[in-house]
Amino acid sequence: MAVIGLFDSGSGGLSVLREIRKVLPSGRFIYYADNAHCPYGEKSAAYIQDRARAITRLLLDKGAEVIVVACNTATGAAIATLREEFDVPFVGMEPAIKPAALGTRSGVIGVLATAGTLKASKYLNTKGLYENDVRIEEHVGEGFVQLVESLQLDGPEAERVVRASLQPLLDAGADTIVLGCTHYPFLLPVIRRVAGPGVQVIDPAPAVARQLMHILQERGIAGAAPAPGVELLSSGDPASLHALAATL
Repeated sequence: MAVIGLFDSGSGGLSVLREIRKVLPSGRFIYYADNAHCPYGEKSAAYIQDRARAITRLLLDKGAEVIVVACNTATGAAIATLREEFDVPFVGMEPAIKPAALGTRSGVIGVLATAGTLKASKYLNTKGLYENDVRIEEHVGEGFVQLVESLQLDGPEAERVVRASLQPLLDAGADTIVLGCTHYPFLLPVIRRVAGPGVQVIDPAPAVARQLMHILQERGIAGAAPAPGVELLSSGDPASLHALAATL
C-alpha cells in the first residue's frame, strides 16, 4: 500500500483519518498538523497556498505517495494549485451539499463552516448547483476550532459556543446540517444534542475515505502496508495533537 500523507491547519483532520482507517486499517499514514498557523479560516488564499506547498514538500520527502488535504479551507484555497504543481494524487474535502439537498424534508439546509470555506470558489460552485432547489443557510462556526484544539469537546462552554452558531440555522428551518470543517465532527455529540433528534448532521469524511480507497484501488496500491501505523507531525506544540489522537 502507498504511504498516505494528510494535513490540516491543526488537529481537526484527525476526524478524516479516523474514517480512512475504518476502510484502511492496515494503512501507513503521516499526519501533519499546521497548528503553529491555525486556524486557516481567516487567512488569505495566498497564505494558505504557501503553507500547503511547504507541507506537501515535507510529506513527499517523508515518502507520501497520495496526499489528503484534510481541511475544507485548504482544499478550497489550495488544492487546485497543488494539483498543478505536484505530480501526486490529491484528495480534498468536498462540500456535502448534494446529500443534504437530497435528504432535507423542510427544503432548508444549514452549512457550518469557516469564513474561508464559505467564500471559496469550490464551495460556491457546489452551492450554485443546488440553491435553486433548496434554501441554503450558512453560519461560521465561531470558536469551534479553538474548542477542539483546546480539547474542550463537551461541557457547558462547548454547548454555549455550538448553540450560538447552530441556533440561527435551526431558527431558519434547517433540518439538515452540513459540517464544513474537519474540526467540527469532534463536536458531534454537542452538535446533535443542540440540534435535536429531528435534524440530520452530515460529516463528509466518510465520502473522502471512499474516494481515497477508489484512487488506491485504481492504482493497485490498496493492500496492507509493510509497516502500518500513524506518524504524527506538527509545526507547533504537539501536545493537543497527540491528546486528540489518543481519543481515536
